[in-house]
Amino acid sequence: MNDPIIASITDFIFVSHEIVPSDIIFVPGGVFASLAERAAELYRQGMAPVVMPAGKYSVKIGKFAGVKDKPGEYSGDYATECEFYVDVLTKNGVPASAIMCEDESMHTRDNAFFSRRLCDSLSIKVKRGIICCMSFHARRCQMLYKMAFPEAEILISPVDCYGITRETWYRSEYGVERVTGELMRCGSQFVDDIKNYLGL
Repeated sequence: MNDPIIASITDFIFVSHEIVPSDIIFVPGGVFASLAERAAELYRQGMAPVVMPAGKYSVKIGKFAGVKDKPGEYSGDYATECEFYVDVLTKNGVPASAIMCEDESMHTRDNAFFSRRLCDSLSIKVKRGIICCMSFHARRCQMLYKMAFPEAEILISPVDCYGITRETWYRSEYGVERVTGELMRCGSQFVDDIKNYLGL
C-alpha cells in the first residue's frame, strides 16, 4: 500500500538488519519455536558464541502459555519460556554449554534488563548483540535491549509470527491491533527508561 501513514508505521515497527558476527544472540520471552530456531541457525552459522533465551512466563496468565507453532516437534511439559527455548535450541544444534538461560523475566522490559544483569554476572561483554524476535515486536525489543546495553550495537533478526508481516499487517483487524499496540507501547512504556537513557 502506497500510503504515507502505513509506510511510516511499517518502517518504524518492522526493524530488520543484515546480521554480522556478534558477541551474543538474545531470544526475548515467547511461545514460538521459530524464534529459537532462528537463533540456532545463526549460532550454527557462527554469528555468536552464546545464546541467551529469556522468559519465565507471561505476567498476564501466570504460567507458560503453550507452544504456538510446531507443538508436535516441541511437546515437553515446559514450566517456563526459557525452558521451552532451551529445548528448541538444543534440538537444533546449540550445545548446552553455549546457552545462558534467563528464566525470571515476565515481560519484554525485564527480558532486556535481566539479560543485562545475567551478562554482567557471567562477565559477558556485549559490543554487538543480535535479537531474534517477532517481526512486529522488533522495534520495542531493539529499544529496550539498547537501553539495557547502551554501549552495544543491537541487530534485529525478525521472524514473522501470527501471520503478521510488514507487507500485510494493515490488511486485517488483528494485524492492525497488534502493530498499533506496539506503536503505543513504544511510547507509553518507556518514559522513565528514556529519561534514564538520556541522563535526564
